[in-house]
Amino acid sequence: MSYKFTFLIIAIFFLSCEKPNPEAQKQNLSGYWKIKTVKMPGGEKKEFNLNTVVDFIEVKGDSGVRTKVSPKFDGSFITNGVSEKFTLKVEEDSLRMYYKTPFDAWKETVISAKDSTLTVVNRDNKIYTYSKFKKFDFENPSTNN
Repeated sequence: MSYKFTFLIIAIFFLSCEKPNPEAQKQNLSGYWKIKTVKMPGGEKKEFNLNTVVDFIEVKGDSGVRTKVSPKFDGSFITNGVSEKFTLKVEEDSLRMYYKTPFDAWKETVISAKDSTLTVVNRDNKIYTYSKFKKFDFENPSTNN
């Protein structure tokens, strides 16, 4: 009995240590994302309960575009027209998003990209956690974010 229990504990440990597949994470990046939390390098955590702006990320192959948009009550979005292009690279078993504008260049490392959550760390070691934005539903208010 003791050997079975020990084997079970070891198996659970190895399964929980499984690293995310960077190539599979690419499939989950596209969509509308709202910031849930930002964890500062010192451990302080800032929560965002109300978002007037969300990030629209569109990925095609190994590149993409990130645009800030504001949701409207009719389900559409308004944008200021400013977008940031990025390229995706797998480095050191992690997915990296490399941005370049005329004013700056930076990268973000994807920690986790799932269907409903996205977590990235930026160059300042701030960890951003996003959740998928859901359009407003006035017929069923319990489903709104």
